[in-house]
Amino acid sequence: MLAAFLMHPPDIAYLTNIYFESGAIRLVPELQRQLNIGRPLVVTDEGIIRSGLLDQLIVSNFSVFHQVETNPTESSIMLGLEQFRAEECDGLIAFGGGSPIDVAKGIALMVHHALPLEQYSVQNGGIAKITSNLPPVIAIPTTAGTGSEVGRAALLTLATGNKVGFLSPHLLPKAAVCDPLLTVTMPSILTAATGMDAISHCIETFCSHRWNPVAEAIALDGLARGISHIEIACNEPENRQARSEMMLCALEGGLTFQKGLGAVHSLSHALGSLTEKRLHHGTLNAIFLPHVLRFNQGFCRDKLERIAHLLGPPRSNDLPEFIEALTRRVGLPSNLGSLGVKKQDLEPLVSKALNDHCTATNPRPLDEPSVRALYLEAL
Repeated sequence: MLAAFLMHPPDIAYLTNIYFESGAIRLVPELQRQLNIGRPLVVTDEGIIRSGLLDQLIVSNFSVFHQVETNPTESSIMLGLEQFRAEECDGLIAFGGGSPIDVAKGIALMVHHALPLEQYSVQNGGIAKITSNLPPVIAIPTTAGTGSEVGRAALLTLATGNKVGFLSPHLLPKAAVCDPLLTVTMPSILTAATGMDAISHCIETFCSHRWNPVAEAIALDGLARGISHIEIACNEPENRQARSEMMLCALEGGLTFQKGLGAVHSLSHALGSLTEKRLHHGTLNAIFLPHVLRFNQGFCRDKLERIAHLLGPPRSNDLPEFIEALTRRVGLPSNLGSLGVKKQDLEPLVSKALNDHCTATNPRPLDEPSVRALYLEAL
């Protein structure tokens, strides 16, 4: 009886070592020593290289891999894995937004796990197949949005074109180094998109039907910080307080992933698999969020009322309009059409969104007609 009980996963578990302060990047060499990383593969992207931001990372004996797309792909994982082995690396440092962090997780997974990659996705029952035999990962976010630095998941587009999730506590970075000063050079439009990504995480995880009051408390705190500071961060890029609050919103959004997300992310993940369009995940979340709030209204009304009370709209029914107005004020588009998405692009995505790993925790059940309707409303 006791053995059967011990096989049940815990209801609440938090999570990894987090270092959060302005200038925290200075701690990386010590973390490298603590984790016995003698030769790290630094995973980043072209934008970070061009910005010169990588110069702030002081580590020893490293190799840089920067072939990372906005919506990372299986091909990036395989190229990074090849470099990891060729350079005889023994750990990874992810430096950038959610894409480099997810690619670093994917490379770490495949160092000691057999091909093919797709067998480890949530959709293919991969959770049980991912073991603890991974090289250590240090995650250093340079955007305030994804929360991937404290997330158990990685989102990757397979060679088949499907964007899928990989989920395991073993994918958690061994350390998350959150330095708000790394975000002060982000352009306003990226600040807005990543900020709305973090806000959508806080809202969706709070509304998820899974039981986790600790995550709910964290989600509400992160949401309040994000809503209060996103416009300041966009308009005053060097405002350190606003940058710190937005990075904390992103971090807390990531900490609440334990509760699961919902339809906003199901819709965004499927649309993000259109690699030829390179649509930013946070921008998509901002577009879908008001529509999903309306869709879910009658299925999590008490939670939406608590959010409305926190944010200021007098009724939960006003939340979609509140989010739409905020999205406009920070300069993001309000519909998919403005991103070049056509109606014919959406139909093949309906089944992908319905089968996404985030669909199960949306408060209102989804089916093909409802997914299709949400896509068309956002068009």
